[in-house]
Amino acid sequence: MTDLDERITSALRERAEGEIDTGRLLRASRARGRRRQLRRRAATGTTLALVGVLGFVGVTGTDLGGLRGRLPWTAATPTVAAPVPPRADGVPGAAQRPDLVGSDPQVLHLGVDTSQARYLRWAVYRSAQVESIRFSIGAGQPVLVEVGRSAQQFTDVGIEGFPIQAVPGQPTFDGAIRQVGGTAGGLVKAWQPVPGLYARASMLGGDRSALVKAVDAIRFDEARRCAAPLRLTTLPQDATVSGCSVDVTAFPGGLKVDLILNREPSGTMGVQLLYGAQIAGNTTESNRAVGGRPAYLYPDGMKLELLGIPRAHLTAEFGWPWPDAPPKGHRGFTEADATTVLAGAQVAKDLTDPETWK
Repeated sequence: MTDLDERITSALRERAEGEIDTGRLLRASRARGRRRQLRRRAATGTTLALVGVLGFVGVTGTDLGGLRGRLPWTAATPTVAAPVPPRADGVPGAAQRPDLVGSDPQVLHLGVDTSQARYLRWAVYRSAQVESIRFSIGAGQPVLVEVGRSAQQFTDVGIEGFPIQAVPGQPTFDGAIRQVGGTAGGLVKAWQPVPGLYARASMLGGDRSALVKAVDAIRFDEARRCAAPLRLTTLPQDATVSGCSVDVTAFPGGLKVDLILNREPSGTMGVQLLYGAQIAGNTTESNRAVGGRPAYLYPDGMKLELLGIPRAHLTAEFGWPWPDAPPKGHRGFTEADATTVLAGAQVAKDLTDPETWK
């Protein structure tokens, strides 16, 4: 085992009250680490909720990343109606074509009944062949629904916001609602809406009736676009967009967009737009130029930011987030690639007006 593995195992054994399948948890932690950059899922819009509620007197370099994943995903729901991903006309839903799930990073093959539910985030990850929507019913706890083409995509992966002890292992897609992770966990339902389609709904806290009501609001017979206020018009050679995630939990006070680029055999780049109404401004420090505009390369040499976007940070991260990554220079993407991407990035004129999103 690596030193990280040994430390995780030791901590679990010291703190656990009973026996734990440490091997399974280690596999899960590794899988989650490697899928983190692909899925870019912050627990319930943690940073966004803070942007909307506390406000940032921020500049470039604000430690937003340290907040992600540490707070529960029960952030207060804003009173302004959140955007709704537009329908993808002519595209069948997951119930009609399960084989299309996760095939197109710009299309969600499911939705929710907007007369009952509020969209908080939508995401598509082609590399993982998974689509997800986070939503809320009234003032209830947020619910995350994930869909995939096989049961394997849900094995030893963990559930967003749940403690590592709540890794479910091989789910039983029988439609039963189960409590996982003890008092620190929540409720989970795994089922097959139609043959060839696997779904999992999870909720921290709440009760069974609330989860049942949330599941009833899911629509597997419609398709929607992964609309975002960020477009990438120039990509590095042989690169493709493989993931799209839009978090509007704190809209209109804040929002977050993550677009994932892939290049064979192992290149991954994350492009993120983070907007906050309370962000005071950007730093005037610049050590790079992108398309004639000021930019900033972070000290670790793995992230490039395009400066000058009001109340927002637009970054391209081309490094690896886990300890056993290839050496610098063997990551599949370079600073020059990040420069190409940011030079062609188009940001909506009004980030608080979904009508301007294309």
